[in-house]
Amino acid sequence: MTVVKNVVKDRVFQITAILAVLSLFLARPHLADINFSTLWSLLGMMTIIQIFEYLHVLDYLTYRLTSHATNSRQLSWFFVLLSFVGAMFLTNDMAVLTCIPLYLRIARKYDLPEIIPVTAIAIAANFGSALTPFGNPHNIFLMSKFHISLGQFGAWVWPLVIADVIFLALLSSLVPKRPVPTVPIVDIRINPRPTTITCIAALLVFVAVFGVIPQWVAALVVVALAAMMDHRILGQVDYAIIFTFVGFFVIVSDISQVPVVVSTLKHLETSPVSVYLTSIVTSQVISNVPSTVLVARFSNQVAALFYGTNIGGLGTLVASLCNLLAFKQYGLYSRRSKTRFLVFFTFINFVALAVMGVLGWWLLVR
Repeated sequence: MTVVKNVVKDRVFQITAILAVLSLFLARPHLADINFSTLWSLLGMMTIIQIFEYLHVLDYLTYRLTSHATNSRQLSWFFVLLSFVGAMFLTNDMAVLTCIPLYLRIARKYDLPEIIPVTAIAIAANFGSALTPFGNPHNIFLMSKFHISLGQFGAWVWPLVIADVIFLALLSSLVPKRPVPTVPIVDIRINPRPTTITCIAALLVFVAVFGVIPQWVAALVVVALAAMMDHRILGQVDYAIIFTFVGFFVIVSDISQVPVVVSTLKHLETSPVSVYLTSIVTSQVISNVPSTVLVARFSNQVAALFYGTNIGGLGTLVASLCNLLAFKQYGLYSRRSKTRFLVFFTFINFVALAVMGVLGWWLLVR
């Protein structure tokens, strides 16, 4: 019952479910439009994330890294780096939910800057999650739908890595240097054996995304592993994102049968640049995950779709669920003005969107 309650009370799922029901008045969804490979991959990845959470892997790394910080700028950079790398393997949502509350607890204790570091942590999570096939749910969808090779994915990603690191370094340099006491290492220990086994299971999910083994096989292996470790892990899995994707597939299947929608999107998506711009613009309004599912229905310009939806996670608060989570965590753990944070957060996000947007456009047309 707890699992059902968690799914039902998820706000994104609620909105998606309502829209899916309303879309049924337009048409009836086709079963073929539901990408079950993506759903299996999501189940595997969401379960892996909860196993790592159970093993306190990210908490351990966070305290180990930040215990060596001597000033506020260095401390911020450690958190930004951890968010960036953590999002690559554990999704941007997980990175934000772990790093921002911990940083803000430290910042409140020692009266450290909050707005710039938290903004940088959130942007780092968005950047990092774009760089792996499983860092973002929509990357998993793209890999499953278009059967992208690892070599091709790497070719798209490496210019972004360089630009991301430079941007984050410049943003972190804005944090004023203030001396801070050494952050103590909390007594968190990780068990090497289950952690190693979990890493192997995560590798299965990774190769399944590329079609080396069936996605359902990898997902069931991971679910079985979680059940053997502690059955309560399965109760913490984010099933809402899986059912939300089902809702996305239903909505897109229905509206893609409406003639005016079909003609409009086909007109907009006649070239890589138009697909790229459509992906970015729609992401600002409906978030980058449903934007990916929608635009992919009408276009096979995969590179443009990849750049557009990943870069499109920057910008507005709703462009990515990661942005909304960052704002929520700031409101929960900071005593300072949420309005001021939102203004600065949005401004810097649009600066990042402009910078990365130009880079994405150049990569497409070069």
